[in-house]
Formats: sequence, C-alpha cells, structure tokens
Amino acid sequence: MGQIEQLAKGVLQGNRRSIAKTITLIENNEPEAQKIVSMLFQKTGKAHVIGVTGPTGSGKSTLIEKMIRELRKRGKTVGVVAVDPTSPFTGGAFLGDRVRMQEHSTDEGVFIRSMANRNAPGGLAKATKDVIRVLDASGKDIVIVETVGAGQSEVEIVKVAHTIVVVLAPGLGDDIQAIKAGIMEIGDIFAVNKADRQNANKAISDIQAMLEMNTEKTGWKPSVLKITALTGEGIAELLAIIKEHKQYLKMGALEANRKEKAETELSEAIKQKIAESIIEDLKRKGEWEKITEKILTREIDPYSAADMLLKKKKRN
Repeated sequence: MGQIEQLAKGVLQGNRRSIAKTITLIENNEPEAQKIVSMLFQKTGKAHVIGVTGPTGSGKSTLIEKMIRELRKRGKTVGVVAVDPTSPFTGGAFLGDRVRMQEHSTDEGVFIRSMANRNAPGGLAKATKDVIRVLDASGKDIVIVETVGAGQSEVEIVKVAHTIVVVLAPGLGDDIQAIKAGIMEIGDIFAVNKADRQNANKAISDIQAMLEMNTEKTGWKPSVLKITALTGEGIAELLAIIKEHKQYLKMGALEANRKEKAETELSEAIKQKIAESIIEDLKRKGEWEKITEKILTREIDPYSAADMLLKKKKRN
C-alpha cells in the first residue's frame, strides 16, 4: 500500500496524524493532495457544515469554543476550520483561534485547524473545501468553518456551508455595515453576542427590521437570538435552531443547495485546470516571459493579452 493510500485509510479511521498530514498536503497544494481528496470523496457528504461569520471582535471564536463544549456533551464529534488572515511574514495562519480553543486539543472527538486564507476572495482559501471534505470523511458529525470578519467578500462562505450563523455584537460601530457586506442576505441565524450589554435589544430590533426589508429571501425565515458566548448563555438555543435549519434543508432545499454548490465547484475547477494548462504550455514554449514583458512595457494590458492567448489556443 502506497503512502497516499495509507493516509486515506488513516483519515477514514479518524487518525489525527493522518488528518493533519493530509491537510498539510492540501494547504501546500502538493500534487498528492488532489489524489487523496479524490480517494476520500465518496465517503463525504455526511457532516453538517456550519459557517460562522461576522465582524472582528464579535466573539466568534468564544462562541465556537462553547458550541464545541455543548456538542461534545451530546456525543457529537466536531471539526473546526478557522480561516485566519495570512501572516505577512510566513504566509501561514495566525494561531489565535487554536490558542483560544486549546483545551479541546487533546479530545479525540475534536479536530481544530487554523488555515491561512492566502488572500483568497472572501478569506476562504480554495483549500478550505477540501479540508472540510477530509474532516467529513474522517467521521466528524459537525464541521464548523470560522471566517475572517473582513468585509464584503465574506459572502463566499455560502459556497461551503449548509447553515450560516452571523455573529454580531452591539457597540461595534455602524450596524448598517452588515448590509453593506452582504451578510444580511446570507445569514440563516443571527446571534447577537454580549447580550448583557444595554443596547443588545436595540441591536436585535435593528437586525429584525433589516431582515424584514429583505423580501427576496424565501423559505427559511432567519432567526435572531441573544447569546453571551463567555458564559454559554443561549448556546443550547442556538444549537436547537441549527438543528431546525438542518431539518428544513432535508425537506428539499438541501438537494437544490448541493446541486448549486456542485455546479459552482465544477465551474471553478474547470477554469483552474484550463488556466493551469494554458500557463504551463506558454512557459514551455517560452511565450510567457515575452507576454509578461509586453505587459510591463505597457504594450498590451493583461485582459487583452488573455483574449489574444485564448483565441490563439482555439486556432491551434
């Protein structure tokens, strides 16, 4: 049995070392990564993927830590992918989330990994989807994806999660910013953290008013609830609503959701493979350097160069 086959077998058995090694291969975009993900693919699709997003400082990591604690009490296994800002020095992920959740690190039923977003749109690295698959194949019942609360492109989380929890907190500044970021359109559940603050009720009223304005969203009516992540207040209620949303998806919305995700992912994969093939071919023929030089000297812009190359490729 080859090394990749052994790793895949280890992942399916829930072996922590195999999971960690496989994720490292994916993060580093090693050639073996795609092979191992392909081997695991048929064993995926069982985990419920929960996206947790919201502004920086809203308490996402504290909330996730309390969610893990409650889910473990209920006998559920949990995987966490914390998508961190890329370190400008190493290109790796800051380890803040793992430090905050470290007390779960020795629990065999929990696997936590911080990942660098590598400046991908929405803070979600392309690798995130494959890491979710690895955790899914390893037998985790729930996979939680925490994203960087970094603005408009956070809506990218829709591509990977089944249920999206938006964490907001009173007093973080302009509440309307949430609408600007597109977050109001993607949230299935809105958790107002730091509910002990005096303006928490106003924050809830504001969110409910904003949701009423969004007449386009049909089917599931987003829930708004108060929580205090530090004490764990409201966590059981949050998990109950997540379970409700999962049941709602099972009634038909899940299949439509999966089809849309599969189509998007196939489209992205084709684009990536075509791009890689064209670039490799150009480099082999020595044309890549020539075109780059023309862009540097302003003889041609990148988009026109791309159009020209694609037309040339078609003729060949």
